[in-house]
Amino acid sequence: MHRRAAENVGQADALLFGRVAYEMMEAAWRPPRAASMPGWMEPFARTIDAAKKYVVSSTLDRVDWNAELVRGDLGAAVERLKQQPGEGLLVGGVTLPFALAELGLIDEYEIVVHPRLAGHGPTLFAGLSRRIDLRLISRQEFGSGAVAMRYEPRK
Repeated sequence: MHRRAAENVGQADALLFGRVAYEMMEAAWRPPRAASMPGWMEPFARTIDAAKKYVVSSTLDRVDWNAELVRGDLGAAVERLKQQPGEGLLVGGVTLPFALAELGLIDEYEIVVHPRLAGHGPTLFAGLSRRIDLRLISRQEFGSGAVAMRYEPRK
């Protein structure tokens, strides 16, 4: 999973986080904290540390860790970022992907199902105002039993 995540991050031009996801990822993966991780985590830690990041927040005054604040109209800001040449943006979390789905700004979804029922926590896309029909474009199973599925919205 970490290898796939490192590949996904490495292929993106930048990461797009909301404040909560940014702060969690920074706390977990920014050196020197990441230096004490097992060797199999190191490629992901190096890749995410080096990645360009955009942080959507109305409460943060500043960010660092190769990051830039995104303020104002979310739709217009993300449209501007999407117009830049390259491979695209990678977004994670719960709240920001929900907002981007509502605005029709997600071109591809990757959903990873892990073989564990938690019974609590946030529900992805809960409260979405409309259905978004998806078409499966790839699927990968892992030895852990997790399955990563990529979808694109049907037109």
